[in-house]
Amino acid sequence: MIIAVVGPTGVGKTKLSIKLAQKYDAVIVNFDAVQIYSFLNIGSAKVTEEEKENVKHLMLDVKEPDEEYSVKEYQEDARKVLNDYKDRNIILVGGTGLYLSALLYDYRFTDDKSSDTFEDYTNDELYQMALEKDQNMQIHKNNRQRLIRFLNKDISNICPAKLLYKDAIVIGLTTNRDNLYEKINNRVDKMFESGLLEEVKDLYQKYPSSKVLHSAIGYKEIIDYLNGNISLDAAKDDIKKKSRHYAKRQYTWFNNQMDVTWFNTDYDNFDNTVNEVISYVENKKSKSN
Repeated sequence: MIIAVVGPTGVGKTKLSIKLAQKYDAVIVNFDAVQIYSFLNIGSAKVTEEEKENVKHLMLDVKEPDEEYSVKEYQEDARKVLNDYKDRNIILVGGTGLYLSALLYDYRFTDDKSSDTFEDYTNDELYQMALEKDQNMQIHKNNRQRLIRFLNKDISNICPAKLLYKDAIVIGLTTNRDNLYEKINNRVDKMFESGLLEEVKDLYQKYPSSKVLHSAIGYKEIIDYLNGNISLDAAKDDIKKKSRHYAKRQYTWFNNQMDVTWFNTDYDNFDNTVNEVISYVENKKSKSN
């Protein structure tokens, strides 16, 4: 059995995944694009060793911060993990919808790399084309060079109707917008209290050219601060704002690309949420048997 736990940041995905893994004696496989990288811990809200509660976690810390990692590589690596653990229950957890889609669905990549210069396209047109390729992409529309580079990367075709893992169940955690935004803002404050600034300082010194540091929310804003471009308060506000916007895009992706059953997070008694999800899973299992 495969259960994917999706949703925006701050809704309790990590906590739910561990509860489900304990219930079903499962391993947990990450599909968060930033948590793939070693040492990017606080800013990515990576699960801590204590939080893991001795549950085996895979596809975490598989790359150094100065290495590149594509969706195609994730698809290959994660499918190998799923095959290696095909005799175990598997919980997939994360927030990068493109990774999950590439893993579970018939998402095919071409080996041919285009080198189109897109000379006849405006920046606005390039930006819209990039969003059509991946609505989670975060390139500014005026960054023409990065947009062209992004559009020339190996492209893939998704066949949403063809789910490769027939027993996969996709669970989504959600909450109302005001509550979500408050949770996101509080999470960012806690990240700073936990040493986010120091984490980014250390990583930026060791890996100054790292692409993930210059693109991931929570890291690029602090690098702007370290470079003297903005104040620390402005960096913190930017992280909160971009995290909120990213949460919107996450909802859009999961609702448009996947068959998700959503559950409201009960922050006062999380066990209520866990029990609701388990009841749903058990019902699905009984119907499929």
